Amino acid sequence: MSKSQQQQESLTDFFGPVIHSYTRAMALDDGYLVDISDTAREAGFKIPVAVTREVWNRYIEWDKDDTDRQAYQDQAGRLWDVCWMARHGISGAKKHESQTLFELYVIPRDGTTIEAERTALKIVIGPGDEGEPVITIMLPHED
Repeated sequence: MSKSQQQQESLTDFFGPVIHSYTRAMALDDGYLVDISDTAREAGFKIPVAVTREVWNRYIEWDKDDTDRQAYQDQAGRLWDVCWMARHGISGAKKHESQTLFELYVIPRDGTTIEAERTALKIVIGPGDEGEPVITIMLPHED
């Protein structure tokens, strides 16, 4: 029996059987998280990165109607800005922290704002479904 299986068995003995679990893969499939790993890799990330649906909707998603209502922008550029600033946010964080805030200027997707606003987002580094390191970018109040 592997060490991981022994640990799982020990936890089950102590807490009892798992009643329900919701995995990162399920959150990605359900759309609660959006995988941005490809662009994040271009910005220097070496592990999988996702954003919450709320971050995606407010600060990344952008279409022609948004440009007509608010200001000219494109979704790829907004995604790059989030990834690039997150990368710099991590590089300025204290060692061994599992989460940190970073700031960027972005036009919120609200139908009216036309100038970029200073916005804080949170980076959380934690275990994925198999214990591997993953990053999630979220709003400061999300967890």
